[in-house]
Amino acid sequence: MSETRPLTVALVDDYDVVLMGVAHMFDRYRDRIVVAEINANTATNDVVDIALYDSFAQPESDREEVARLIDNARCRKVVMYTWNFQPELLESARQLGVHGYLSKTLTARELVAALERIHGGEQVYMEEPRRASSAPGLDWPGKQEGITDRESEILALITQGKSNAEVAQLTYLSPNTVKSYIRNTYRKIGVESRTQAVLWGVKNGFTPDHRRIDHWQGGP
Repeated sequence: MSETRPLTVALVDDYDVVLMGVAHMFDRYRDRIVVAEINANTATNDVVDIALYDSFAQPESDREEVARLIDNARCRKVVMYTWNFQPELLESARQLGVHGYLSKTLTARELVAALERIHGGEQVYMEEPRRASSAPGLDWPGKQEGITDRESEILALITQGKSNAEVAQLTYLSPNTVKSYIRNTYRKIGVESRTQAVLWGVKNGFTPDHRRIDHWQGGP
């Protein structure tokens, strides 16, 4: 890079635990990436080089919220950070003018490099990766209970009151696949009904946070 200063990045999603996992991925790269804020809204107080939008458990609102970020003069570039690589989502991102579409399978080093390329003027749209584990260091609600990233997202949507059909539509999974994930999740958290699962989700961080963390670990 021609600049010596690190890139400033705002992390956007409604789940603090998800975004703090992303923020910690940059710990070893603070000479290249500085997290300006962790933002559970989309106002973005700081002027940032890149707004990194994590789509965890809010795919139904992506288009509207991402459009607001793109229109926000404080965000120079907007990048999607996701597990979902359906052609419809990629095309929607292109139409909105998103500058990058990156996978959560990227290592911290790869993610930093991709953000630097985007800041340098490239559009980086990854091809759909073969299903693999999320990058080391990422976090999500229920991870300590052995819930996978995809199971966590589905449980978060259920906790928000979504039906199985709505979850299938929002995650681009088949209804049978959604049911399989739900059965596995019930077994892991020791519940037998949807009501019990929702109550467990509410008590264990599966509801949106809707708050902001400014100046993450010495950021601007």
